[in-house]
Amino acid sequence: MKKNRYVAYMGLLLAAAVLLGYVEALIPIDLMIPGVKLGLANCAILFVLYSFGLKEALIISLLRTLIIGFIFTSPAMLIYSISGTAVSLLIMAIIKKSGHFSVFAVSACGGISHNITQLIIAGFVMLNAGAGLLRILTFYLPVLVMAGIITGLLNAFFANILIKRISVHSDML
Repeated sequence: MKKNRYVAYMGLLLAAAVLLGYVEALIPIDLMIPGVKLGLANCAILFVLYSFGLKEALIISLLRTLIIGFIFTSPAMLIYSISGTAVSLLIMAIIKKSGHFSVFAVSACGGISHNITQLIIAGFVMLNAGAGLLRILTFYLPVLVMAGIITGLLNAFFANILIKRISVHSDML
């Protein structure tokens, strides 16, 4: 019985993350900088990280990234998404585990690390294409760091509400 509840929770949280990713895909953001997104699905991921743990957050994150990636992006963009997701979740888990930071700091660091990871991947791709890495870093880095902070804080605001209002106890699962 408990395993059924656990699977049901994970299914619902994955569905919520995919739905938030879909909503995000409908919102046009045109800052003339590729890669700037709201990261709404991160609200669900933060909730999973704080309520269940890293293993569950990793599973939900990767499944969400694959599902959204196959529906809304190209296979090449999926590489950016998966790498950004993996690094950002790792950074968030490390910062959360330290116990010294709030969900707001954890989320902002996740947003920044996601954007920087995607920028590094783009830098490697552009180096192979002959573009200047310095130009990429000086132009995109400040904007993507600021976007990561702002969207991270915004997502943390909503995730924090969920974390405080919806408590999942181990005896429920």
